[in-house]
Amino acid sequence: MSDLLTRAEYQAIADDLNFPRAAFIDGKYKAGKGAKLKTINPATGKPICEIAACNGKDVDFAVKKAREAFDQGHWAKLHPSERKDILIRLCKLITRNRRELAVMESLDSGKPIRDCETIDIPETIHTIKWHAEAADKIYDQTAPAGDDAVAMIVREPVGVVAAVLPWNFPLLMLAWKIGPALAAGNSVIVKPAEQTSLTALRVAELAAEAGIPRGVLQVLPGDGPSVGEPLGMHMDVDVVSFTGSTETGRRFLRYSADSNLKKVVLECGGKNPAIVLEDAEDLDLVAEHIVNAAFWNMGENCSACSRLIVYKAIKDPLMKRILARLRDWKTGDPLDPANHLGALIDKGHAKKVASYLKPKGKKPLAGGTIKGTFVEPTIFDGVPIGNKLAQEEIFGPVLSVIEVASVEEAILTANDTDYGLSASIFTANGKRALRAARAIKAGTVTINCYGEGDISTPFGGYKLSGFGGRDNGIHAHDQYTELKTIWIDLSDPASGDNVG
Repeated sequence: MSDLLTRAEYQAIADDLNFPRAAFIDGKYKAGKGAKLKTINPATGKPICEIAACNGKDVDFAVKKAREAFDQGHWAKLHPSERKDILIRLCKLITRNRRELAVMESLDSGKPIRDCETIDIPETIHTIKWHAEAADKIYDQTAPAGDDAVAMIVREPVGVVAAVLPWNFPLLMLAWKIGPALAAGNSVIVKPAEQTSLTALRVAELAAEAGIPRGVLQVLPGDGPSVGEPLGMHMDVDVVSFTGSTETGRRFLRYSADSNLKKVVLECGGKNPAIVLEDAEDLDLVAEHIVNAAFWNMGENCSACSRLIVYKAIKDPLMKRILARLRDWKTGDPLDPANHLGALIDKGHAKKVASYLKPKGKKPLAGGTIKGTFVEPTIFDGVPIGNKLAQEEIFGPVLSVIEVASVEEAILTANDTDYGLSASIFTANGKRALRAARAIKAGTVTINCYGEGDISTPFGGYKLSGFGGRDNGIHAHDQYTELKTIWIDLSDPASGDNVG
């Protein structure tokens, strides 16, 4: 990707944007039948535009068109290499329009433009391209059925997929869902978060330009009761893939139980630990990872390491380095590439995060102030294990420091949460690192770094963090396909053999 522009250049792009103002249904923009949805710039509090949002009638129409498209086979029955070529064309169009999409994402979500340009857009393109390339490289299987039969296990697209997105990574989570779902041959209906609908709508338009047939990729903006619940309850939706809060994830399980027992895949956040043992090497590098893990994307990140679990002997030198590193993380105007941190998504969420900034009897080591939707990176030391700072997903730039005296205590503390999405451990002892990684109840454990793996590794969680499947990797395709066994009897009737 090209170098970052100046603040003035990004503003010029913003001033020239043509924002989508309707749902994308059956291959074109179409006014929804719901109430108008006002899109607000979180950094300024000013409206960006109004979108004609959707309701249950729009959901019924979109599902009908998705099912028609699937049954007609214009996409589902294409040779996988043809689907691959079209999805790669979509990647080229996203690349061509990357600056427009990056600025639109920043305005809509409050994300810093530097992240949109250097992380979100490149990863969105890479994700879709990776799944596109996998489309004609995933082999089916045969089972060891003996000489008198052939048993084939084949994958088939499941049908109509509803992808319900969060607001913290609008483009990237869109790619995580539609990449494998479209590559497998499904029709996909996307419900973006009501706060961040713009880039999903624009990508749907680019997908149509790339050659994805009508009805195969549709985007329905709207709120949960108007669009999310009708999709969850719809008798002709085969899969719901949801990323968001645990509370909303539970609702989709109930919707499935009360409708057609559709497949449900949930990724529902975390309270992730970073464990630093006494033999951790290069504390400057450890501090860099911890600051990035806790505060990247304003802490609005399900895999954020919001708990630092650290040995007493090295806590002080590590904290000194963390505080020094934190000085480089400036908070401010998201369109200024000098800023690492932008605005929280809206006033309501900022109010929730603010409620954690003044715990009784505690003063922060750093930060602790909030102005509008901008929150300074905040660190609290000496947090008790049972305190809400150590237990609840804040989803903001707040790091809790917990001191431990042994690796056993560190692991017990790491697992003392209802969540189990990710974790990090820093130590020079390879055996101890691997034993700890096995003992920590989390879907992803990184050693001597912070991260989520990459597109080739499955991402999801234990306990309240996940249910029903994984995003990323070949494993992501599993949730959008059905397995079918085809048994072929090869026995010779004249010989009297009979294979059941």
